[in-house]
Amino acid sequence: MSSQNQPAPFTADDYRARMQRAADTAAEAGLAGVLVAPGPDLVYLTGYRPVNTERLTVLVLTPGQDPVLVVPTLEAPDAEKAVGAPALTLRDWTDGKDPYAVTAPLLDGRGRFGISDNAWAMHLLGLQRTLPDTSYVSLTDALPMLRAVKDAHELERLAAAGAAADATYGEILKVRFSGRKETDIAAELAELLRRFGHSQVDFTVVGSGPNGANPHHEAGDRTIERGDMVVLDFGGLKHGYGSDTSRTVHVGEPTAEEQRVHDIVRQAQEAGCDAVRPGVACQEIDRAARAVITEFGYGERFIHRTGHGIGVTTHEPPYMIEGEERPLVPGMCFSVEPGIYLPGRFGVRIEDIVTVTEDGGRRLNTTARELAIVE
Repeated sequence: MSSQNQPAPFTADDYRARMQRAADTAAEAGLAGVLVAPGPDLVYLTGYRPVNTERLTVLVLTPGQDPVLVVPTLEAPDAEKAVGAPALTLRDWTDGKDPYAVTAPLLDGRGRFGISDNAWAMHLLGLQRTLPDTSYVSLTDALPMLRAVKDAHELERLAAAGAAADATYGEILKVRFSGRKETDIAAELAELLRRFGHSQVDFTVVGSGPNGANPHHEAGDRTIERGDMVVLDFGGLKHGYGSDTSRTVHVGEPTAEEQRVHDIVRQAQEAGCDAVRPGVACQEIDRAARAVITEFGYGERFIHRTGHGIGVTTHEPPYMIEGEERPLVPGMCFSVEPGIYLPGRFGVRIEDIVTVTEDGGRRLNTTARELAIVE
């Protein structure tokens, strides 16, 4: 980080290399090219962040051709300011004209293309009407690892986001929980994330007592009481890259059973993190964590995958789940977040972001994983 705690900016050359890699990977996958709509993929590939609207904006990447960004004329000045703009050609279209007729000459009329998952249906159907012999496949299915392996600058941003989430957890332990609503704690988590540099807060899960048995419980009006286990799961974007961490705290002293369940999850999370190293299949991380929970008799109460990738979004490939045989590669970043959920009673989840190194894994969250006692 610089003295102003700002990461080194991405350059046009960074975006040029990303677009080239995407086009090359598409060719290796047997595709005629890649079509990228406004959203995370476009930000990753060009640095351009337009609003996704009924006006067509699409980045066309085809092997052996320079990248072309098709944009509405009224948005062209903003597109020209994008950091990655020098690495591509802009082609604009005006209201009243057919944007698909502008795009069609850039495409192989009989080709199969990967297309962003968040592309509007009207745009995809418009392309199909104009080029009826083309076909399309979800970019997530066709190029799932497009953004998965992070470079040093991306890792720097992810580490900064993780440190900010850790600082948020350190501060939330100081506040009073009992007698307050879940929404009160959630609001403080969001404020703290912003205080520590997040530009975007994606989620602040606060699951107290029986609500903790719902992994994606949205903070509600339930008043937190002494004796409650409380699952905290929060994150968002800092410097354009994600944070996501979970810790489970207890209001007052826990029962022996609550402490035991928490200890099991902590042991499972440790096992999952310890399994991280290059060449290991993603599913082995899930297996390592799940084996611990199953051994102690709670296998049916671990009801979600062990982890998900993170980068310019807080959830993205790769996924740590049974059946995912893709090997881990240095630079991949993902969560390791096993949990146990006892319906009507309580839940426990512990989560860190881990990056694959040359010889193992490194956690980007370093706060204590023991059961914290709050008031």
